[in-house]
Amino acid sequence: MKKNFSTDNLRIELNKTKYANKVIGLCHGVFDLLHLGHIKHFEEAKKNCDILIVSITSNRFVFKGPGRPKFDQNERMEALAALQVVDFVILSDFISAEQNIAQIKPKVYFKGPDYKNNAEDLTGKIIKENKILKKFGGSIIYTKSKNYSSSKILNETYNSKKSKDILRDIVKRNFNFNKIKKLIQDLSSLKPLVIGEIIVDEYNFCEALGKSGKEPMLVIRDLFKEQYLGGSGAICNNLSEFCNNVSLLSYVGEKSENLNFINKKLKKNILFKYIKKSNSTTILKKRFIDDIIKSKILGLYSLNDAPLNKKEEHELTKNFINLNKKTNMTIISDYGHGLISKNFINKVKKASRFIAVNSQINSANIGHHSLNYYNNVDLMTINEKELRHEMRSKDEKVSSLMKRLSKNLKINYLVVTRGSSGCVLFDRKKIKFYYSKAYTSKTLDKIGAGDTMLSILSICIFNKIDLNLSLLISSLCAVQSVNTIGNKVSINESLLLKDLDYFLI
Repeated sequence: MKKNFSTDNLRIELNKTKYANKVIGLCHGVFDLLHLGHIKHFEEAKKNCDILIVSITSNRFVFKGPGRPKFDQNERMEALAALQVVDFVILSDFISAEQNIAQIKPKVYFKGPDYKNNAEDLTGKIIKENKILKKFGGSIIYTKSKNYSSSKILNETYNSKKSKDILRDIVKRNFNFNKIKKLIQDLSSLKPLVIGEIIVDEYNFCEALGKSGKEPMLVIRDLFKEQYLGGSGAICNNLSEFCNNVSLLSYVGEKSENLNFINKKLKKNILFKYIKKSNSTTILKKRFIDDIIKSKILGLYSLNDAPLNKKEEHELTKNFINLNKKTNMTIISDYGHGLISKNFINKVKKASRFIAVNSQINSANIGHHSLNYYNNVDLMTINEKELRHEMRSKDEKVSSLMKRLSKNLKINYLVVTRGSSGCVLFDRKKIKFYYSKAYTSKTLDKIGAGDTMLSILSICIFNKIDLNLSLLISSLCAVQSVNTIGNKVSINESLLLKDLDYFLI
């Protein structure tokens, strides 16, 4: 009997006559390591329903620490399907169980005893899930099975080297989980202003058919497309998870293309101010993705890199002055697409109390690299390639280059991201380096990782959170970023807390 279904196909299956008047039960989780606690949980659940469905979290939404999930989603589904007590298994391609509950409409939703106290639920999802259940007469049953921690077992079994991680040990020695949680919650009072080009990222998923038989060109089959909010818009959406009030200053095309889409995708606690750039479109970056291997084939960009004219820059400056009165820090993400001039940034530096910057060699390779604009800023993040480009050095040690750049530009905190090698933070005043690992062995999409690191690190440093802890928090947020295609999903505070809880085991 087939047990593994997609959600849509399972709904069709459950509509068959033989399931009429049957009590449908649902369990949801990662189940990265199937253990006795899970089996007892399923056995107890089955006693309270006729049909037991188990949904598992897909790989890209598993945020439980480095190297997780240990077992692929297909392996986890196969293991669950092998259990006699389980009737159906579905893959959940959502960040939580809420969508599955709404689609399946189970009579009973089963959770383990560790979720019974809602106040201890790090995800904050139980209350929301219960509300959805009540809409169609469902309810939650908390099983009494003994609680086992898959994360703890995997940590002890597979990640013995993790205990030697210096950053983890420093954080664990100086902070407990409740203290860290309080520090993160305190970020809510901050009012950051983000300045940078807003970008619409379009991902066109396709199948590569190969070379045309008639012409020397690659032929691909169009499957489907998705649009996400990128650039400074994605930064704001990430910040809005931690801060109650976020402001955004950018430009759109003179015909306001995609403005409705932008307003729809920006979260409600974001104040968006913009100017219209003449002879320009709203920046649209199309990427063509092989749907099988999720590899980028081609990029097609619609943009105008020309600088703003005097009238436009005057309007931009006016908007900044007004927004600056309502905010207490400024985050600049300069993609090199003409928004930020040296004259404008000098005005920003004079007025802002704290400035964090990400200045990039943009992905189109046609923008300007403008690190020299940003002398005397508080925080700057760049990647190693950009650092070596700026310092004209292929071989010199990263630490030496960071010291020289920080001194030359008088940057208080300089962060260099190094891909799989993690990142380095240099405190110029204390002449001290801080290091963080990458905390993930899988990268689905690098787009937006540097922006994520900058935005979260900046609010942590501005709020005077310990630098080791600030680096850990922002690094774990960056992991969430690289494990999703584009900016389909914003950084999630509850998942960050779960990661930190795992990290401090």
